[in-house]
Amino acid sequence: MISPTVVNFDKIGQIAITVDDLPRARAFYQDTLGLKFLFDAGQLAFFKCGEIRLMLSPSEKSEPRGGTILYYKVDDIDATHAALKQRGVEFFQDPHLIAKMPDHDLWMAFLKDTEGNTIGIMCEVRS
Repeated sequence: MISPTVVNFDKIGQIAITVDDLPRARAFYQDTLGLKFLFDAGQLAFFKCGEIRLMLSPSEKSEPRGGTILYYKVDDIDATHAALKQRGVEFFQDPHLIAKMPDHDLWMAFLKDTEGNTIGIMCEVRS
């Protein structure tokens, strides 16, 4: 039997997103979403997102896209929504209430990146 302390998946170190057009996707994540660019490594682009590294990688024919949704936490969902709309981002779901929790309301909005991947924006509004 494996000890529970040996396997401990409590922290994500990196998330990979497959893209069709790496330069276009790199510009979107850096310039439109404002993620801090870290480095390129061949056909890969890396960004800092809090303590998690985000990797953009060209899609291969055998790799499906679009199944993973990244949820970015923001302090003010309405201000973030407005700022992204000013940058030309089209949302397929504007900010809306998801759930009333005991100490906050959970709000979300959804958009697609330039490669068709879904991005969620979430905000915990304290009651």
